[in-house]
Amino acid sequence: QVQLVESGGGLVQAGGSLRLSCVASGHTFSESTMGWFRQAPGQERDFVALISGTATITYYSEFARDRFTISRDNAKNTVYLQMNSLKPDDTAVYFCAQGSEIPYTNVGKYDYWGQGTQVTVSS
Repeated sequence: QVQLVESGGGLVQAGGSLRLSCVASGHTFSESTMGWFRQAPGQERDFVALISGTATITYYSEFARDRFTISRDNAKNTVYLQMNSLKPDDTAVYFCAQGSEIPYTNVGKYDYWGQGTQVTVSS
């Protein structure tokens, strides 16, 4: 059974930065695509970024492309999301998720989810 634990969320002023981390248990981490998603109150869960198992493929949503960076350390079973130039619209609960070897942006293609970490950006 895979367990994912996110950390690094918090309250930050607009223009600031946060680095989210997600530690995974289990033996399949290095083979799996890892994704970050976010969900604001009353909204659907949206794709933010993904990284393939070997980190050769990364892909970002349009709103994240120039401000966020996803990375991973397979030796530590950890995936990161560096978020810069944060905006109030980035306020949401951020989730990491583990999928298969194939990189998908769809929520339904990810099998395991963390509990989420709150990011709040004040104006």
